[in-house]
Amino acid sequence: RPGGGRALTRHLSQAHPRLMTAIPAPPATWITGTATGERRFHVAVAVRWRDLDAYNHVNNATLFTLLEEARTIAFWRRDAGDPTAERPLDVVDATADSDTHTLIRSHSIEYRAPIPYAPEPIDIALWVSRLDAAACEISYEVRSADQSIVHTLARTELVFVDTATDRP
Repeated sequence: RPGGGRALTRHLSQAHPRLMTAIPAPPATWITGTATGERRFHVAVAVRWRDLDAYNHVNNATLFTLLEEARTIAFWRRDAGDPTAERPLDVVDATADSDTHTLIRSHSIEYRAPIPYAPEPIDIALWVSRLDAAACEISYEVRSADQSIVHTLARTELVFVDTATDRP
């Protein structure tokens, strides 16, 4: 199997019972990490037992949900009473009565290594890789908590639709 297969997975029966409780993820962080000034937003997302499939790693379809969680943490505006950390990229008003709706046009994903259950959350780095007048592309890099394994590379194309005209 690519990425080591069994070496990367742990059988559920070997996990300690205290690991079955929800693990609070550290707050998202805004990182500037390259000489070119490329900026990536890092979101720690906990892998839950329900995210695993019969092979004891995150199911391929479930990975889209984990990417969605990271994307909404990064880009959705917080409600006035939301106690979570400030989001430097909160540009999307996701309420039903907003002037613009953000719709998904397409997803593309490349699985590099299975994501096993672990007590530490995975790191999802995301950034705007393309910006047009009525659309944008969000790119993702999913890594293990210690950054040693690249699990997934992905992209989502979003379209901004004017709710009054129902057009981009």
